[in-house]
Amino acid sequence: MILVHRLRGEPMFVNADLIESVVATPDTVLVLVDGRRIIIEESPEDVVERITAFRASLLVAADELRAAPSLSLVRDEEG
Repeated sequence: MILVHRLRGEPMFVNADLIESVVATPDTVLVLVDGRRIIIEESPEDVVERITAFRASLLVAADELRAAPSLSLVRDEEG
């Protein structure tokens, strides 16, 4: 999820995986995969940066989980 703001300033979280395109018309419009359109304050470049940072954070979290000791091994040692 990424944080964006509607034109009146209301914060809104959007599932980054549901964004099909980001269009500047001159307002920034998020076009979702189901065809809905959301007009937001952020520039298209800001949206792309937020999506990139969000996806990078998922990769970091996955790497940390992979590096952590397995919970099943901890249970076996305790039990």
